[in-house]
Amino acid sequence: MSLVFILFIFLLSQFASAAPPVIEKQQNIVIPVINSANQQDTISRNGLSAIFKMRLLRWNDGSAVTVFVLNDDDPLHKQFCKQILNVFPHQMRRNWDKLVFSGSGQAPILVESKEEMIEKIEKTPGSVGYLNLSDLTNGIKRLDIK
Repeated sequence: MSLVFILFIFLLSQFASAAPPVIEKQQNIVIPVINSANQQDTISRNGLSAIFKMRLLRWNDGSAVTVFVLNDDDPLHKQFCKQILNVFPHQMRRNWDKLVFSGSGQAPILVESKEEMIEKIEKTPGSVGYLNLSDLTNGIKRLDIK
């Protein structure tokens, strides 16, 4: 009987050590974020998609939206497009290029790094972007999707 108990404990410890810590999981969760002065806390998935497709240019209070994105090849950008917006990065790029080349709109503002994304969103009222959950700062808050 004690051999079965020891085997059970051994197997349990193997499974427990295989699970990543909660902190590690949070570092990989991508979320939409906004400047902390923005009064809006939630948005529909369609509304968020319209913002990043540069079709929705104003927040609910009428203030202008400023969109910041990372390079198309950045892993965080790819994760945001696929997991949150349900599109591939090249589809977003094609949409932005179409707006620019037709003269009917502008592309979002491209930032070079996650650190620059943080800096720009903290300093720009009405701004929106995306970060890992673990990267939230005092000047940035999560935009919840309804």
